[in-house]
Amino acid sequence: MPLFGRRQEDGGRILIVGLGNPGLEHAHDRHNIGFDVARELARRWDLGKPRSKFRGELWEGRAGPGGPRVAILLPLTYMNAVGDSAGPARGALKAPLESVVVLHDEIDIPFGEIRVREGGGLAGHNGLKSLKRGFGSADFWRVRIGVGRPDSTDPEIVSAWVLGKFRESAGEVEDLVDRAAGETERLVEQLSGSAY
Repeated sequence: MPLFGRRQEDGGRILIVGLGNPGLEHAHDRHNIGFDVARELARRWDLGKPRSKFRGELWEGRAGPGGPRVAILLPLTYMNAVGDSAGPARGALKAPLESVVVLHDEIDIPFGEIRVREGGGLAGHNGLKSLKRGFGSADFWRVRIGVGRPDSTDPEIVSAWVLGKFRESAGEVEDLVDRAAGETERLVEQLSGSAY
């Protein structure tokens, strides 16, 4: 059930999980757009440097001056094991499942489109599958960032596409990251009730 209009629970915080793969070889892959958006949020909210915790990078603070308490986690476990990082983080940070926001690439959405929803299917996304296992449910919020798909259903071609670099211009990718961060900020405001 959406938390729109409800105040953030005392003691809890909004947990934002950016999905991607660790290592310089994966930096700025389509599959790593969640990392890029999470880092942009940490920059916007002036959260400083992350700590190494929960097998990932963790920022904690507020979403802007006087904003809700947030934690941003980049699991450094590789995509198929992100639940092993995010599950324990959610428990330790006392983040209710309805206050978890996952930032991830979505090949079934055209490049440049961003869609926000609570729950839903996993669409073959290994990161989402792992998070369902780690959280015990798929009823978390998703900011689905469209990276487009190749003109093929061949699994090897699709895999190479998501693990490949963007073919769009750097400016287009930066704009996508900026807009996805903005959508996430709006969702965080709604989840915290601070917009009301």
